[in-house]
Amino acid sequence: MLLLTHNMLTSNCIKGVSNGYPLIIKATSIKKLESDFNPEFLIRMIPKLDWSAFYKATLMLGDAEISIPEKLIDSYEKDSEFLKKVHHALLEVEVVEGDLECPESGRKFPISSGIPNMLLKEDEI
Repeated sequence: MLLLTHNMLTSNCIKGVSNGYPLIIKATSIKKLESDFNPEFLIRMIPKLDWSAFYKATLMLGDAEISIPEKLIDSYEKDSEFLKKVHHALLEVEVVEGDLECPESGRKFPISSGIPNMLLKEDEI
């Protein structure tokens, strides 16, 4: 699971959960990928991110190679070093194994082979 994917996932569909975002990442295995740097894609994607959730997700991984600022910088479109850091965090770090945890209910969603299982049990709907 890439952090780009994590930024869009929520557990608000669980019965009784009103704030299931952002999910807590409990990674047991992380893999580094290689991805072509595409600044145009990043410039279009950054405004769509919940920056605070993205920043917190990078901290949850505990990887010193992932370093983005807590606040989105002004004129990020012109800062290629910043865009490269965002690219790395969003598209080159994959959570292979672990769990996503609902911050409200504590419900865990397993991540296996890089795929989060967000299926709910019948009594959770």
